[in-house]
Amino acid sequence: MNRILLSMFAVGLCFAVGQALKCYKCELGLWDLCYTTEVKCNDGENCFSGVGEAVKVVDIKMKGCLAVNECNKTTTTDFPSSSNHTVYNMMKACCDTDLCNAAPGLPQMSILPLALATLTTAFMTKVLV
Repeated sequence: MNRILLSMFAVGLCFAVGQALKCYKCELGLWDLCYTTEVKCNDGENCFSGVGEAVKVVDIKMKGCLAVNECNKTTTTDFPSSSNHTVYNMMKACCDTDLCNAAPGLPQMSILPLALATLTTAFMTKVLV
């Protein structure tokens, strides 16, 4: 009987100890440049990707964890906060699976320059050796 109770307690403990949501985090990115790291969110937070425009000219991006009640909203940041001088507007869209606010990939390189460089290297090796 004790084994059954202990087993039930162990299984219950496994379900009670949840996994924290993992997200990419970027404090502030300009255009398509955004240095990202991985972070774990707190309870009641989802991953978000924010896209906006600063001073009506520069595209900006943010990523990270955000309280669920702040998701899918556009925020306006003014400076100073008591003025109506808008620094940037940002739409923050949320998702709720690990690393769902995908980090930007590396620039894609065409296969043609890579193949050409490989053939040139092979040819130069044959000629010089």
